[in-house]
Amino acid sequence: MPFVELDTSLPAERLPPGLAQTLCAATADILGKPAERVNVTVRSGLAMVLSGSAEPCAQLTVSSIGVVGTAEQNKGHSARFFDVLTAQLGLGPDRIVIRFYPLEPWQIGKNRTVMTFL
Repeated sequence: MPFVELDTSLPAERLPPGLAQTLCAATADILGKPAERVNVTVRSGLAMVLSGSAEPCAQLTVSSIGVVGTAEQNKGHSARFFDVLTAQLGLGPDRIVIRFYPLEPWQIGKNRTVMTFL
């Protein structure tokens, strides 16, 4: 069950229509998970500083069970997420940062239990 959170200083009107759905489909493809399990949040118009600069930027946080736990996995994921983000946001790769967080099934609550028991 991947969670993807995009924070950006870009105003909402500069984001492409359907960005959350695009990120959902891209995440499913990149991480090899069903789109029905992907959760996406997009927050725009934030006051942000990246690498000491307040120029337009974005931070993507990717959390998931089993697919973001190694440097090798995340190197491949990073390249693919950067391709999506630079195309969708019109930002250079130097204005985007990605953070990966591995999750355990017991850390995700769903249907009144945790993923361990589903």
